Amino acid sequence: MDKPRHGGHLVAETLRQAGVSHLFTLSGGHIAPIYDGCVDQGIRIVDFRHEQAATHAADGWARVTLQPGVAAVTAGPGVTDAVTGIANASYANSPILVLSGKNPIFEFEMGSLQEMDQVTLVSSITKWARTCYDTRRLGDFVATALRHATSGRMGPAFLDVPLDVQLNVAPADVQPPTNYRTTAKPLGDPDLAKEAVRLLRDAERPIMFAGAGVRWSGAHEALTELAHALKVPVFLNSLGRGCLSPDDPYFFSAARKFALGKADFVLALGVDWDFRLGFGQKGFGPDVRVVQVDVDAVHIGRNRSVDVGIVGDPGRVIEQLANAGAGNAEEPAWTKEVRGEESRLHDEASTGMSSDAVPIHPQRFARDIRDFLDPDAIVVGDGGDIVGISASIIQGRYPGHWLDPGPFGCLGVGPSFAMAAKLAKPDKQVLVVYGDGSFGLNAMEYESAIRQKIPFVGIIGNDGAWGQIKVAQETLYGPGNAPASDLDPEAPYHKMVEGLGGYGEKVTLPAEIKPALKRAFDSGVPACINVMVDPTLMKRASYLG
Repeated sequence: MDKPRHGGHLVAETLRQAGVSHLFTLSGGHIAPIYDGCVDQGIRIVDFRHEQAATHAADGWARVTLQPGVAAVTAGPGVTDAVTGIANASYANSPILVLSGKNPIFEFEMGSLQEMDQVTLVSSITKWARTCYDTRRLGDFVATALRHATSGRMGPAFLDVPLDVQLNVAPADVQPPTNYRTTAKPLGDPDLAKEAVRLLRDAERPIMFAGAGVRWSGAHEALTELAHALKVPVFLNSLGRGCLSPDDPYFFSAARKFALGKADFVLALGVDWDFRLGFGQKGFGPDVRVVQVDVDAVHIGRNRSVDVGIVGDPGRVIEQLANAGAGNAEEPAWTKEVRGEESRLHDEASTGMSSDAVPIHPQRFARDIRDFLDPDAIVVGDGGDIVGISASIIQGRYPGHWLDPGPFGCLGVGPSFAMAAKLAKPDKQVLVVYGDGSFGLNAMEYESAIRQKIPFVGIIGNDGAWGQIKVAQETLYGPGNAPASDLDPEAPYHKMVEGLGGYGEKVTLPAEIKPALKRAFDSGVPACINVMVDPTLMKRASYLG
């Protein structure tokens, strides 16, 4: 017997119309009609063991594909579990849509199962949050949510739908909306672009910073062209990593502190002046001139004054700067000076990267991963010090191929980001660099990946501690005074993954890192390599400026 077309079908039809191919979720009765619609629309349902992980996966999908990621969670605790994932996406400007179930309308305020005011709960961490009370309007509400999620500075949208609204018949004359989102990318003020170029020409020691805004605008090719025209040092942060190839002569990373302290001009493209850049204050030269470009005027001048603030899509503004004459005929001597400092810092790190010491030097850990991986591998950083060290050595070569929690600093994203990345780009190697602490946050998602045949490799830099916390506490209070920071280095994390049906291996010798990685990838199943690293070297091994 043919099923009636209900509200869940209308939700799924609208998602499909928007190009959504995957729904990330944890099973729940309040969203069963949405599942029914997704199955009929050919949208793959990918399920997790915790709603936080499902929401992280939607975030990871958006970062890799630049398309909205969609998660569905059940009412009440399903939503509260998802809050962390929504917040992480919000701080990263990641366009996700979280759909939630809700108790039936006729049970409102009666103490229904898992009844709560979900919209109020998530309103501070979403761009738009609403409840749809009418089946006929479901398509409009889903479309509106996606429009908010993908406009301007992007971010999460939230829609909850009472169960009876999902189950009610969707009339045949109600169809999903079309052409409800623009692809327009706003230009900046042309006069301000000219003023920026004038300041740039007057500068003797200019640098460029490209952040997540460049990635979200899809402006990596434009960034490369501008870098080659200006021939000045370019630094990448956050999701901007990979927007300029590490082989590019104008890509720099280690000399960031040096360059920022001496620069007399900074072109900031889609960059936040937050803690990652000293709030735009710490480390800057006293007379530096700053041009900031952002798609949202609210973020221009936040925490520091700027000489020129251009509101526009970073990619389009880069084109305007080029058309206004931004460029140098020859490479400035300043660029050579920064390159010299970059080389010096890399040379300093080479001793650790070549070390045969046991326990394993964390820089050797990172170098062997870098040297093993395919050039187009996708790497997820999920940890503290071990990720900071690895990020200074393992460089993303393509946009969206280095993923980390972002400015919210939320650990536990590893398996979710990895699964989303593998689904989005099944022909790429996908690897998670874990700390042993972060591994434990969502370790059961290995079961989700194994069961659904979504392979990735996780490699743990195991120092037996919440390393960043322990180092800070012992610096303040003395050795042995770091409560709640120790973990068991002998915990057999690899055995856990093996027991779930994946591949697991423990590594104690540096020469075994690459062979273990090969065995893990060759296994064709989700894998965990548990590498014992020297905890005494963790903090001081990082040389990223």
